Amino acid sequence: MMKKTKTACLFAWLLTLCVGSTNASGQDTAANEKSPNIVLIMADDLGWKDLHCYGNEKLDTPNLDRLAEQGLLFTDAYSAAPVCTPTRAALMTGESPARLNITNHAGGHPPNFQKPGTDLITPIWLRHLPLERVTLAEQLKAAGYATGFVGKWHLSHRNRSDSDQDQPMEPELRPEHQGFDINIGGCRFGGPPSYFSPYGIPNLEGKTDGEYLPDRSADECIRFIESAQADGNRPFFLCWWNYSVHYPFQAPDDLIAKYEARKGPGVENPTYAAMIEGMDRSIGKVIKAIDRKGLGEDTLVIFTSDNGPFAANVQPLRAEKGYLYEGGIRVPMIVRWRGHVRPSKQTSTPAITMDIHATILDAAQLEADPSNTPDGISLLPLLENESELKRDSIYFHYPNYAFHKQNRLGSAIRSGDYKLILYYDDDSIELYDLANDISESQNLAKEMPEKAERLRSELQAWLKKTNASQPQRAR
Repeated sequence: MMKKTKTACLFAWLLTLCVGSTNASGQDTAANEKSPNIVLIMADDLGWKDLHCYGNEKLDTPNLDRLAEQGLLFTDAYSAAPVCTPTRAALMTGESPARLNITNHAGGHPPNFQKPGTDLITPIWLRHLPLERVTLAEQLKAAGYATGFVGKWHLSHRNRSDSDQDQPMEPELRPEHQGFDINIGGCRFGGPPSYFSPYGIPNLEGKTDGEYLPDRSADECIRFIESAQADGNRPFFLCWWNYSVHYPFQAPDDLIAKYEARKGPGVENPTYAAMIEGMDRSIGKVIKAIDRKGLGEDTLVIFTSDNGPFAANVQPLRAEKGYLYEGGIRVPMIVRWRGHVRPSKQTSTPAITMDIHATILDAAQLEADPSNTPDGISLLPLLENESELKRDSIYFHYPNYAFHKQNRLGSAIRSGDYKLILYYDDDSIELYDLANDISESQNLAKEMPEKAERLRSELQAWLKKTNASQPQRAR
């Protein structure tokens, strides 16, 4: 089976020639000389207020706090979607979920799903990332990078029961078939059966009973970095997509006991709080290993989350995972790149998942693959010069029901401080001034009809441009 299109393969070959010559070990020498190491860490279901450095003083997250002190903290960063699979696909390709037609979490609801009591039928969407798509990992690998994946993939949901029996299925859609040299734990799972060994993850066996998944993941990340350094000191791309802090809520007993004593506002669920610190502890282990090996100056570190939290306190934001309100899509994001990003800084410039893809390519001095249509822009000018990004709006499209089925099908646009949500059940709109109403409590659509109509038109033009799938009315 051919992995990619002939055009993509030819481009990868030409890219290797253009970027630099190849040494006897098959390494790209130009990449070794010019390209930074890249560590992309993405938490799962971590909310905007779920870190100490984002304002929750009841939580201890010293390692991510330190990362923020050493880099740039984004107060207005967004996931590409309010659920996980679309955000992950957007990160790999640089395209919006609307353009990809990967708009819901992989398992999702049955095709042509219609929620009882409604007349809307959700559109058909892709539940996996096709092998034909050229990923970030494939581009970096072609440029000489060692590429490693650790954690949750959730882009390979395709079973033998699917209609196209001649197409690749899970596990043929896992990270090792999408540009990664190694894959530890990445499969179709949205969450681990257990955070303690034995995990029940098909490609991750526990070493000892009771081993905690974040700790094991950190060890695997360090092992990958060491192997890349041993192999001619190759630049590396580590894509660490944590299973934490996705359900099931499980954490070490000592951390749970610690947060049981703090239970109250900010720590409504002590086990969830314990999972956050457990994840922070594992991230600290990897960052300290990077610095200890003298790689801190040459490594771009990006931390973010795939969407808002589930069953957590998101105040002052509204709603949670699965909603187009801020609680579902506004996420933490921290970037550290010593010598390029000035430390102890914050920015309120809006950024979105696809920008991470564009930023990593820019840092590695690569162009977007011709088969992909970039929907993000590089953040390097903002990171290096603190200059404003040349973009008017960011967009969201969620024509599906989340697992809880409580959300309304819709799309959204943020332009400056204003955000408009368009709902498909009754074609209504909501307009909010996020600068003065971060909780989205006052709908200004009737008070500001001209602005509301302008944003609606801009949103609809973008939906048409990306060929976004639409819900249909039942007949």
